[in-house]
Amino acid sequence: MPSTVSTIVAALRSGIGENQMMAYLVEMAVRLVELHRVLKPTGSLWLHCDPTASHYLKVLLDAIFGPERFLSEVVWKRTSAHSSAKRPGPVHDILLLYSKSATYTWSQQFEPYDPAYLETFFEMTDPDGRRWKRMDLTGAGTRNGPSGNKWHGIDVTAKGRHWLHQPVELERLDAAHLIHWPEKATGMPRLKQYADEMPGVSLQDVWTDIRPIHNLSKERLGWDTQKPLALLERIISASSNPGDVVLDPFCGCGTALVAAQRLGWRWIGIDVTYLAIAVMRARLKDSFGLADVEVIGQPTEVEGAKAMLVGTGLEGQYQFQWWALDLVGAQPLGGVQKKGADKGIDGVITFSTGPRGEMGRALVSVKSGSVTSSMVRDLKGVLDREKAEIGLFVTLEEPSGPMHLEATTAGVYHSELSGRDYPRVQVLTIRELLEEHRRPDLPLLVLPAYQQAERVETKAAEQRELFG
Repeated sequence: MPSTVSTIVAALRSGIGENQMMAYLVEMAVRLVELHRVLKPTGSLWLHCDPTASHYLKVLLDAIFGPERFLSEVVWKRTSAHSSAKRPGPVHDILLLYSKSATYTWSQQFEPYDPAYLETFFEMTDPDGRRWKRMDLTGAGTRNGPSGNKWHGIDVTAKGRHWLHQPVELERLDAAHLIHWPEKATGMPRLKQYADEMPGVSLQDVWTDIRPIHNLSKERLGWDTQKPLALLERIISASSNPGDVVLDPFCGCGTALVAAQRLGWRWIGIDVTYLAIAVMRARLKDSFGLADVEVIGQPTEVEGAKAMLVGTGLEGQYQFQWWALDLVGAQPLGGVQKKGADKGIDGVITFSTGPRGEMGRALVSVKSGSVTSSMVRDLKGVLDREKAEIGLFVTLEEPSGPMHLEATTAGVYHSELSGRDYPRVQVLTIRELLEEHRRPDLPLLVLPAYQQAERVETKAAEQRELFG
């Protein structure tokens, strides 16, 4: 780390001691230095944290980026309410914004108007309910050109003013019913400005308009740190241009990647767990049909896969399981839950069974130890119990002849959509998946045209609701 950052870290250690917060700050300091290094001159960094760490992180960022590169501390209301017996309820997180240079990218964003503001200032309504307010059509001072001429008998020059629009434009506005004429003949006409035609309030540093992800939210995956798509879309849209590269070095369940893909940006995501990688890839596949997302740094041969299990106990088994699920394109059971009472199922792959979005399931069982034909038989029982169409048995060890025979006796699943048969139970080895690039034999996931239209409209509705 640069000497200034090392000095700051040492000072913090002297001040707050050796504890979990200090360990977190040391970890973050190294990463923030690297993030500053890879940023383009026009780039910026948004750091999400909670109020227990934001003040320490700001000191670190000042040392790395320079105090003059601090742009904003955004308060984001992340939940509606939180009961606390002996303090105010903690309902907000912090977003610290720093730029790499003085020539950073910024595209102004807007928040919807507060209802009280609309009622106060857009006090007029049309018969259809549209709100509008009256705006001046004249400005101070006289003019000698057309903007100083009489219009509809009104001599603005005599009033020491001038028209803000030339008479030809005033006629156009009047024909479009955008000019309000007062009942009194002595009153001045005013321009009608509709609230629904205004972009909203320029983005401020307190965000209360982005809804949190609640228990019934369609976005909810069960990931503890999951953030709303609208939050990431606002950040990406504000600080970069279409086609730019967005990097999320702690991308968890991949919300930043999904937001960037939806907006049309390029992206890179980094995480250390195969659970996160599996969830991200499954999410990108389900949302956009991206089945070939490149993952760098994972095992590419059987020995590398076995190394994941050496000396790491149950955590190694979890990592192997999540990695294997990602290898076959499966979503971990329950989205992101830890391994537990999984009823013999580790993951699931969905596919189309009908032309109007009907869906089928391939249930996945992953084994990293010794395997027997009874395990394949158990998977057949799970398929019957869960009424699933196909089962995948993924194994690190090579299967025996009786295991293949057991799978064959499960029969086939016939797809009316594709018009062909698929083995109902398929045994796949890690060696075949890595070395032979074998993949599960499954029907395709086809998004019907009406669902594609629904997704487009849903996206537009979200934008209207969240941003005005």
